[in-house]
Amino acid sequence: MKDLELLEKQLTAPSDALIADIAKIEGDIILLGIGGKMGPGIGKLAVEAVKAAGLSKRIIGVSRFSDEKSRLEMEAAGIETIACDLLDDAQLQALPDAKNVIFLAGNKFGTTGKEGFTWAMNAYLPGRVAEKYKNANIVAFSSGNVLPFVKVTSGGVSEETSPEPIGEYAQSCLGRERVFEYFAQKNNTPTLIYRLNYAVDFRYGVVMEIAKSVLEGKEIDLRTENVNVIWQGDANEIAIRSLLHCEAPAKMLNVTGPETLSIKWIAQQFGKTFGIEPKFIHEAAGSALLNNASECHRLFGYPRVTIREVIDITATWLQQGGEQLGKATHFQERGGKF
Repeated sequence: MKDLELLEKQLTAPSDALIADIAKIEGDIILLGIGGKMGPGIGKLAVEAVKAAGLSKRIIGVSRFSDEKSRLEMEAAGIETIACDLLDDAQLQALPDAKNVIFLAGNKFGTTGKEGFTWAMNAYLPGRVAEKYKNANIVAFSSGNVLPFVKVTSGGVSEETSPEPIGEYAQSCLGRERVFEYFAQKNNTPTLIYRLNYAVDFRYGVVMEIAKSVLEGKEIDLRTENVNVIWQGDANEIAIRSLLHCEAPAKMLNVTGPETLSIKWIAQQFGKTFGIEPKFIHEAAGSALLNNASECHRLFGYPRVTIREVIDITATWLQQGGEQLGKATHFQERGGKF
């Protein structure tokens, strides 16, 4: 496990490209909604990049911080933390100004039955944030869920494709995009809409879920038989470096890996490693939520960590009893209910 933890540290260290870009980013960086899956990694990576560049720049993380352990870990890593309910406008307005904002706040799981809260977080809050930080550069996280299902032979959809969100979660994500777009134009606020699907790590994500199903002998649903993924460390780097590519009107950016991957193929790779024959159910529908991220790769290059490396590391992590976040992606959901 120590070897894996060392490998993880190596894989999450800032690249030379990030260190060069962090020196070009003027001013402090504030991460709104840092308490989720990706926020802590982005914050820690930014701190390391700032140190490596020999700079003095504040990296501020904002969240409710219901998990005190997580907050202490962030502070130990050099992130300044502020506890804040972003939906409380007085608390939001009291936050420090910053030249650069990474907006991570949002609600996905538990949308059904809490639709009002989901829309408040995903579509109302962005407007309040956009007004508060109208003089900043804003990278706003979104989701590939806003885009239509397409044939698996299509190569994925580009940023020019019109959204066709299915279900209230995806619709609220499109609401978030449109609100940020409106304020980018109204206030001339440089903005980048960061459409991600799907980030993967040892501890969670599509690849981990498939690996667990193979290891535990569970059936794998093949109706959504293809997927895009990107190593979370690479996605974190792109989020920070995107601060240099914010535009008004807002720029759309699909963020994922270069391959259209087969769920069946991924499961078979784990089957070889575990010595277990994967179990599959249902036939492929022939369509999936797939992104063409060629613009992202043009700007930032291909991801450093390959899918083969992700599979190998995930298999070893599971076999050695590594911790898991237990947050399912529901990547096979086709009806938009989360």
